[in-house]
Amino acid sequence: MEWTTTVDAPGKTCLMQGNEAVVRGAMEAGIHFAASYPGSPSSQILGMLGRIAPEQDFYAEWSTNEVVALESCMGASFAGARALCIMKQNGLLCVGDALCSCALSGLRGGLVLIASDDPCSHSSTNEFDSRNMAPYASIPMLEPTTIQEAKDMIPFAFDLSEKLGQVVLVRLTTRVCHGRGNVTLGELPAARKPLREIGEWDRMVCINWLHEPMLEKLDAAQAFFNCSPWNHYEGPEGAESLIIAGGTGRLYCREALEALGVQAQVGLLSLVTLWPLPEELLLRRLAGIKRLLVVEEVDPFLERNIAAVVGCNQLQLEIHGRLDGTLPRVSELDPDMVRQALGSFLNLDLPERAGSSELDLPDRELTFCAGCPHRATFFLLKKALRMEKKQGVVVGDIGCYFMAGQRAGQFAFQAGSCMGSGINLAEGLGQLTAYGLDQPVVTMAGDSTFFHSSLPGLVNAKYHNANMLFLVLDNSATAMTGFQPHPGTGLTAMGREAEPMSIEKIAQAIGCDVTVADPFEVEKTTELVHQLLAKPGLKVLILRQPCATLASKTREKRKVWVDADACRGEGCGCDRFCSRVWGCPGNSWDFKNGHAVIDPVSCVGCGVCAQLCPAGAIHVEGGEEG
Repeated sequence: MEWTTTVDAPGKTCLMQGNEAVVRGAMEAGIHFAASYPGSPSSQILGMLGRIAPEQDFYAEWSTNEVVALESCMGASFAGARALCIMKQNGLLCVGDALCSCALSGLRGGLVLIASDDPCSHSSTNEFDSRNMAPYASIPMLEPTTIQEAKDMIPFAFDLSEKLGQVVLVRLTTRVCHGRGNVTLGELPAARKPLREIGEWDRMVCINWLHEPMLEKLDAAQAFFNCSPWNHYEGPEGAESLIIAGGTGRLYCREALEALGVQAQVGLLSLVTLWPLPEELLLRRLAGIKRLLVVEEVDPFLERNIAAVVGCNQLQLEIHGRLDGTLPRVSELDPDMVRQALGSFLNLDLPERAGSSELDLPDRELTFCAGCPHRATFFLLKKALRMEKKQGVVVGDIGCYFMAGQRAGQFAFQAGSCMGSGINLAEGLGQLTAYGLDQPVVTMAGDSTFFHSSLPGLVNAKYHNANMLFLVLDNSATAMTGFQPHPGTGLTAMGREAEPMSIEKIAQAIGCDVTVADPFEVEKTTELVHQLLAKPGLKVLILRQPCATLASKTREKRKVWVDADACRGEGCGCDRFCSRVWGCPGNSWDFKNGHAVIDPVSCVGCGVCAQLCPAGAIHVEGGEEG
């Protein structure tokens, strides 16, 4: 199959998604190595690279976590390889030590680090702005706005990385990653750069005397950026009002300028090379300016750093943006928001938009997919905890199961933080049982998170014998981000089979008391959880049931139906157990006739609801309930 990302047709124009354009850019750069840990909005990049890697003769992997991904790219770079590392903003926070060490030691082959930010947290727990990491690590940073730039910037970033001997950060955002646009293809290299033999006296070591050379590399990057064609100005010369914009803000500004008809009055400076700031370019464009509007997302990163340039050079101008409330302090931008900000900036009276009245739409809570094993897990966990004398404490981390803090998971979660944190939160609580905290402590992690960052915490909890129950929710995939493989699945990013690693054997090797159960066997597993909670010390319970979305592709779907005559309706004692308490999308309610119904489209035939129906009114094809 010929992929658009690998077609050898320079000058051809193709419609591409932003992530797909990045892959094409990697092909034009002639990469040797790629590594990532999945996380939206960037997951598709390594997914596509993995599919084409075997035929294109380069290596790609889903690493067990982001630190592993970056440091393996550093290792490849030591041999002169061009290495591409991809992660989302949460992952960038994980790699701070590795990134600063890499920046200090320097590189041989080019290393480009893509950080995909998620303004407004569409699929994240936070909207951390990755741009803050560039000055922190003293590395150059670029940010594309268009899909074409997303493709073109990758080869440029690799060239810059090799010129400087330094890692280059490319910041993307959700709207660029998942947007689409026309892309004109460039040339694919006839051959990749040859790898370099590592000699006895070759060094790539993190030593403090390299601090000054690291800063000199940043100075060299700034010299490149001051005359870079990536940055460009449009609008009248001699304007008193200027907009400086980066990322998607550039597009919103163009739209707002046109909508308000003020293109002849206001200049727009688009910045792509965001760090180090091209100060010479800025000073040229700020000369004579009286008012400046900075448009960016999410943090006032440019606004603060431009204000420093303005202050150091004693320029007299007003600066507006996120800090003074001209733009909101949080969340992503949109065209209407920028239009309003520009109107305020220019003191324009904006007309009311026709049809702008808001509809009063009901809130829709997030929920687990139909047949999701996590629904059964939290139902039985809450049931087991109600058997305890004291209220249990349930903590966890990130994954589909994070919805346990909502109705979908019986409001089970009481604390949750970043990946791998759950077991450490529980270890801290579990140590307090000897000092008066006599509540049962439960934590959990998914199978992918187990390999990602739970292992050090599990070792620590076992070594210190924390009094806690650790649930591993093994649904056989990195489900939340698109079913990417992990070390427990027996498959690599390149589609090659590998020996799957056993979660229970790893936990047993640490010395843990390990039990495996099926969350769909509700009564049996509820009693098991109750028994484990009564045992002192660290216990590990693996709840194994494949993700329903994956299983539905291979497992034969069974018919589930409701005996309307047997359904008690409002009299079941559970306030419509099926639709409200159980909450599966496959279960709904016939308000006209007052009984439960099964949605044949949503239902995947797991049959767990048949086990739990208080009236025994739900049946499964063949009589096998659950």
